[in-house]
Amino acid sequence: MTTVFLDTVGLIALWDTADQWHSAAEGAFSSIVSQRKRMLTSSFVLLECGNSAARRPYRNQISLLRRTLEDRSELIVPSEQDWRDAWDGYERQLCGAAGIVDYVSFAVMRRLGISEAFTNDQHFVSAGFAVCAPIKYQAIATPHIPIQTRVPRPKSAGTLSLKA
Repeated sequence: MTTVFLDTVGLIALWDTADQWHSAAEGAFSSIVSQRKRMLTSSFVLLECGNSAARRPYRNQISLLRRTLEDRSELIVPSEQDWRDAWDGYERQLCGAAGIVDYVSFAVMRRLGISEAFTNDQHFVSAGFAVCAPIKYQAIATPHIPIQTRVPRPKSAGTLSLKA
């Protein structure tokens, strides 16, 4: 069974209906579910999602995902070696300006033999991973940050279901 790593960028785009990548994230996620791929993530990604969603209407989705992944043993706590590998890559800027949580994700994915991530973060591609439904990036000074237009935040949020 193929496993897909759930990244913050993909999850927030899925939950936030005002996100510029929301439609693409819904399509990619539907494809993952229909193909019955296993999904997992790290505790660090969920912390990052929790921070991002603290004052958003989809805040409860993070708690629901945490409980679901914990029940399925699909919430990975990074190892000490993952931690060391991540900081080594971060300090050496092996994937450009990727954040430390991305480097932890890369280390976890390599350790578990995962080659695909639910994200549109170009740093995953730079690190040698495939991304679900890759989106063409526009050339900007920091290519890992998509150009965004300010839009009002939604009053309701998309939902995430891991059921096929």
